[in-house]
Amino acid sequence: MTIDTRYRDAALPTSQRVEILLGQMTLEEKAGLFFQNMIAMGDGGALAGESPEFSLPSTEEYVLGRHMTHFNLFGAAPDARTIAEWQNRLQDLAASTRLGIPVTLSTDPRHSFTDNPGTAMHAGPFSQWPEPLGLGAVGDSDMALCFGDTIRQEYTAVGLRVALHPQIDLATEPRWARQVGTFGQDADLTTRLGVAYIRGLQGPALGTESVAAMVKHFPGGGPQKDGEDPHFAYGREQVYPGDNFDYHLKPFEAVIDAGASQMMPYYGMPVGTDYEEVGFGFNKSVITALLRERYGFDGIVCTDWGLITDSVIAGDPFPARAWGVEHLSPAKRMVKALEAGADQFGGEADPSLLVELVRSGAVSEERLDVSARRLLREKFVLGLFDDPYVDAARAEKIVGSAGFRAAGNAAQRASITVLANRAPAGGATLPLSRGVRIYAEGFRPGDLAAYGVRVEAPEDADVAILRVAAPFEKRSTAFENFFHAGSLEFPADEAARILRIARIVPTVVDVFLDRPAILTPFVEDAAAIVANFGASGEALLDVLFGAVPPRGHLPIELPSSMAAVEASRPDVPSDTADPLFPFGHGLTY
Repeated sequence: MTIDTRYRDAALPTSQRVEILLGQMTLEEKAGLFFQNMIAMGDGGALAGESPEFSLPSTEEYVLGRHMTHFNLFGAAPDARTIAEWQNRLQDLAASTRLGIPVTLSTDPRHSFTDNPGTAMHAGPFSQWPEPLGLGAVGDSDMALCFGDTIRQEYTAVGLRVALHPQIDLATEPRWARQVGTFGQDADLTTRLGVAYIRGLQGPALGTESVAAMVKHFPGGGPQKDGEDPHFAYGREQVYPGDNFDYHLKPFEAVIDAGASQMMPYYGMPVGTDYEEVGFGFNKSVITALLRERYGFDGIVCTDWGLITDSVIAGDPFPARAWGVEHLSPAKRMVKALEAGADQFGGEADPSLLVELVRSGAVSEERLDVSARRLLREKFVLGLFDDPYVDAARAEKIVGSAGFRAAGNAAQRASITVLANRAPAGGATLPLSRGVRIYAEGFRPGDLAAYGVRVEAPEDADVAILRVAAPFEKRSTAFENFFHAGSLEFPADEAARILRIARIVPTVVDVFLDRPAILTPFVEDAAAIVANFGASGEALLDVLFGAVPPRGHLPIELPSSMAAVEASRPDVPSDTADPLFPFGHGLTY
């Protein structure tokens, strides 16, 4: 069959190019568009073989065997040149197919400190910024715009064209594991920062220099029952005892108006609302009636990862997150997601299942065409059909450049939030004076050299600086433990250890707040308490020693007790009784 190559003519309107291409695609080629799964790089940037540990097929099987053209880059990133060269090899493979449909590469966040294979990767060669919760602590729209633009430049340099972020859920349930990826609990703050961030990623309009934003998790993934995350069956329910469903929609309304290109519904299922009690990815009352019809969204809707089929992660069985439709077969789950209005199945890699559904009459090919048009349209708009390749030498210069790293480091410093600051004889402990003797925990060797003299025991110090992380409960599988969940109280032995040091020497406690830790046990004894949301030792010390004044204000409320957390309503911000530190709290000097 002669192929009509006019879809490669950049002078034609995008809609015409889409129709020319779509009209020539086989059912199998169309089905391949609907699947976006993780993909790994091989050693040295080679195309990867099969990865049984994470149930990933080889790259050739993906592209040549399954006709897939959308992938989420998985795992830690090596240097920029290697990523760029691998991307070009992948595009060469795609170009060798019958129609030469280019690959669209996406990624979870890669610019902060989190290293969770299910949600975000460590920065690696990219510039390193605070977690999004830290941007919420700064509250500066210009900084969020700068961050989005930095991501855009670094991602496009290596061929990453879809960001599986920003995450504009509202962190209204203090125990929820995913709030570190949000801008905090407040709808207005999240709206301002989310819109700026998307403008940084996409520019004034989606185009050849853009990174498409896949905003998540519609219609807001914060109100989790008992704070548990719906990656897991025990966290599948979202509840709204405060009747506050619409509050969580506010940021989504704004980013849709700002032109967000894609949307990801969350795993959770709404309970006790007017919406169907099934996971949002299967929920026609949410995807079609609310997102498509009420808000007029005509971009791509991609489900969260792994709604259809069971899998194995790090050796442990991991059931599909088919909440509310667990009783359905994978084929029927797929039909329900399509009927709900989804365009693409995240974390799935079996197009043959969709092909069989069409051949059996369970799904019409016309329904496939509706979503295929959206998926192809974005490839054309991003310029992938015109030039999918990147310059590896240029990528090496752009990714992690001095200017981007400086901006990230400045954002880290700006996000540090001073919660308490007192001295035994009155006054304040911070800022510290250089040259003091320091007992320190949680710093790298050499971090303290420019600030003071490191000593080995609290008894020998003028000040102690302890870097600790918000507590969490250990769970039974490796993957679960990447999601910090459960009690926010420090274990009794850890609280006692901090208190012992604080009673020997004036002590600064710096807490990494990926969740709102309960600081009550040592709030009266610590000389100062500081919150960080992802910051290097140098960034923290510059604030503690006064080289940079603290700017951060809490983007979440810090509760005073677990009893207060358990009594609060998970859909309502600032709902714990007698909070230790309220939303917006932050000191300066």
